[in-house]
Amino acid sequence: MKIIFATQNKGKAAEVKAIFANSSIVIISLYDLGNNIDIEEHGTTFRENAFIKAKAVYDIYREPVMADDSGLSIEQLDGRPGVYSARYSGENCTYEDNNLKVIDELKEFSEPHTAKFISYAVYYDGKNEIEAIGELPGKIIKEQRGTNGFGYDPIFIPDGYEKTISELDFKLKNEISHRVRSFNQLKNKLI
Repeated sequence: MKIIFATQNKGKAAEVKAIFANSSIVIISLYDLGNNIDIEEHGTTFRENAFIKAKAVYDIYREPVMADDSGLSIEQLDGRPGVYSARYSGENCTYEDNNLKVIDELKEFSEPHTAKFISYAVYYDGKNEIEAIGELPGKIIKEQRGTNGFGYDPIFIPDGYEKTISELDFKLKNEISHRVRSFNQLKNKLI
């Protein structure tokens, strides 16, 4: 079976293709198709945004689609940045802008700053919808450390580790990530 993965991100596409590598499912990304669709994510939950992407791509290709939406949820910030993780500091902000905003907002709270990365993955084929959620629990620290990650990785330490995700080996990060967890669940449900 062929499934279109609604992403133009080469790294994310490679990660998901690796998850499905030893299965009967072939993953083709929007990047592979040369399609640079601009999909407005106007949902208020990760689930809504993932489904918005899946449906938009399905409506174009009329073939089965997978999509995901992910972000960071911090307990002391009532789940923020949440679905606004990528643009938490405003449009055209940098990863560092977002990290510094989170660190600043957490100054008024005592440690630990409990948080989790969430990935909500969906499969949609025009009538069937299958969903999976992957979470990576951890905590936020006061300074950025490491150079191997992106987004909030330099300020996030996963439970059971002493290093930030940006300090971890790339292979290990991909074994424990919230995205790997959600897409492994989705794969198991599809197979």
